[in-house]
Amino acid sequence: MRVEEAVRLLAGIMILLSVALVIWVSPWGLLLTVFVALNLIQSSFSKWCPAISIFRKLGLKG
Repeated sequence: MRVEEAVRLLAGIMILLSVALVIWVSPWGLLLTVFVALNLIQSSFSKWCPAISIFRKLGLKG
């Protein structure tokens, strides 16, 4: 798996997790969705994403 696919996979998992939190725990789970969205938006402008740095350290290729 490449870094780009891993980032998309992580974002999708985090969004599904936030939906589960909203359904079974609290509406405050939407904050996770907001965080993921803001991170994706900022990474599109800054070309830097913390997840990319982590995945590269784990050995995934860009």
